[in-house]
Amino acid sequence: MSARIAADLGFEVGILGGSVASLQVLAAPDFALISLSEFVEQATRIGRVARLPVIADADHGYGNALNVMRTVVELERAGIAALTLEDTLLPAQFGRKSTDLIGVEEGVGKIRAALEARVDPDLAIIARTHAGVLDVDEVIRRTLAYQAAGADAICMVGIRDFSHLEQIAQHLSVPLMLVSYGNPLLRDDARLASLGVRIVVDGHAAYFAAIKATYDCLREQRGIAASDLNATELTHKYTQPEDYFVWAREYMDVQE
Repeated sequence: MSARIAADLGFEVGILGGSVASLQVLAAPDFALISLSEFVEQATRIGRVARLPVIADADHGYGNALNVMRTVVELERAGIAALTLEDTLLPAQFGRKSTDLIGVEEGVGKIRAALEARVDPDLAIIARTHAGVLDVDEVIRRTLAYQAAGADAICMVGIRDFSHLEQIAQHLSVPLMLVSYGNPLLRDDARLASLGVRIVVDGHAAYFAAIKATYDCLREQRGIAASDLNATELTHKYTQPEDYFVWAREYMDVQE
């Protein structure tokens, strides 16, 4: 439904986020718990009705470079227009930062494997990295390496402002995609376009608004007094991440 609504409102492209797919399929937090087959099934359902191209957030490709090849094959068959592959170390190790990254050489290997597995040259392979946890020189090194490996575009998370973006973008020739989460310091479409940015992901506000609306509607039907919980708090409450931390301590010897 949201894909149809987005197309009707004039959006040029949509994205199936890994975190949203985890919520839709598992009601689980974004701990890389969803399997490739479950993600592909959801992508297929959306592609069946979508009237706009859809990008798949393929996380880390569901494993190593060989897993990446399988991911590309399955998502291409599902009709996805593009997919992002990130160099985040996933699944995130409990007790460590979720922004740990794999080595750039491994990241390059994943991009090369994705291109080898691709059949349709119009399927865009987008290399993603977290610019917010690296110094600028390392971001430039990684993005240049992914570009040289043949990535069709570069996606970056954690760009702080235009100065930050300009330092990196000047070295790149492929299109850029930003996951900005609505950063007000990046609210200038013309300036973004001049720096090579073609897609901006503001976040998944529409989906979280739907969670909030569902909660409020059911609460009202039950005659329960109004709640001050916002969408983020509701998502945290009903995905029950504390359970996973308990299990991690119990079965993985993780110390918080």
